[in-house]
Parts: sequence; C-alpha cells; structure tokens
Amino acid sequence: MTELVEKYRKATNRLILLDYDGTLVSYYPEPGAALLPDHIFHLLISLLDTPNNEVYIITGRSSTEIDRVLNNLPINIIAEHGAVMRLDGVWKNSISDICLWKKSIMPLLSQATLKCPKSFVEEKRFSLAWHYRNSDPELGYAISEELMKSLSQMVHSAHLKILNGNKVIEILNAAVGKGRAVRDLLKHKNFDFILSVGDDTTDEEMFESLMDIQNAFTIKIGPGSTYARYKFADILEVERLLQNFTE
Repeated sequence: MTELVEKYRKATNRLILLDYDGTLVSYYPEPGAALLPDHIFHLLISLLDTPNNEVYIITGRSSTEIDRVLNNLPINIIAEHGAVMRLDGVWKNSISDICLWKKSIMPLLSQATLKCPKSFVEEKRFSLAWHYRNSDPELGYAISEELMKSLSQMVHSAHLKILNGNKVIEILNAAVGKGRAVRDLLKHKNFDFILSVGDDTTDEEMFESLMDIQNAFTIKIGPGSTYARYKFADILEVERLLQNFTE
C-alpha cells in the first residue's frame, strides 16, 4: 500500500483501471442492486479531479447497466469486456460484429437455464451470458461444467471465446477482451503509473497485458492464482488505497 501511494504521488501521467463488481462494490444476488455507494462515488470524483489522472471503469457489464449503477458518474468506461467504450460521455463500439452466432449459442444457454433453477440468460450487445449466482451452488457448478464442454465444441470454429467468470459463463467475439482494450489505450499515450484492479478470471487478460510494464501495478482481489503483481484481501483494501490516493 505504501509503495503504491508513493509511486502514485511521484507520477506525472497516471492511468487507473478499476473493475466494478467485486472490486468497487460487493456482489449482489440481483446485479441491478449493486449500485455505487456514495463514499466510493466521491472518492472517484476526487481521482477524476486530480490533474494528470485518466480513470476508467473496465467491466463486463453492458453499457446500459454500468451507466445505471454508476449514477451519472462522469467517468470513462470500457464495458462488455472491451467491446464498447464511453469516452467523454459518448458511447462507441470498439468492434463490428452483427452477432449471427447468437442463434446457435442461445439454445445451449436456454437448456442450461431449464436444468438450473434461478439461473438466467443475459443478452448484451456483443455477448451472451449465463448467470447462476442465485442457483444451488452444487447444481450451478455441475451445469456450468456441462455447458462449458458443450460450448467449447462450438466456439473455435465461430471465432468466439468463453469467459468462465464469477458464477457466470459468457460467450463473445474472440477479438474482444480487457487485455486488448488496455493495449489499445497504451498505444495513444505514455503513462508513468498504471494501476489495474480486478477480482475475476475475466480480469486476468488485463493483468497479463501489463506484466512486462515496469510502472504497471496490478492487483487481484481475493484468493486464487493470478497474473497480478499484488493481492488484496477484499474491496475494503481497494477503498483504503483510493482514500490514500486522494488525501
């Protein structure tokens, strides 16, 4: 924590990349309930108001959902794992994909939903996601394993990939990913301090893309193997770090 704050304060061009669910807010049974708390809102405003800071929320959520839960926070957003981006308040697609593949994938997800009570399918602009957070844990895990096997037989030929996240399986264009989104950001500007924080397997692409950059500080929240340089126990440590940055 001390090292990160010291490096942050010495830097002249900073890039801060923050995942949303599991990083800034806790997971909720209903994702729509995971609203940004007021104190985190004000911490982010302080970061945004600090000269030479570029701050992004980088999330798997859809543009509509992340807009809603952020409560009009004037921040740049990378959503749907990099498929869409909001810069200076304007949403733009980062890829072109008419998603004809959804027709062949949807029946598998519908079948998994029928087998697993309280699971559901979410359709985003450029992806399909099967959520099982509210299902029986053992059944949800078993059905997710079945689904992964079925999907893996289909995705490669269709130029798709599977993200096996925190109680969610998502299918999207193979060209999309948080790692690619971060690399695209770094093409346009040099930063002498990069902070990247996330909790999920979907954040590992982001961490991996920053591994060879000396002034990049990557943090995984919670247990599990990771490409990140550091680990935090929970979101309270993220909050503490942001507070230290803004003091």
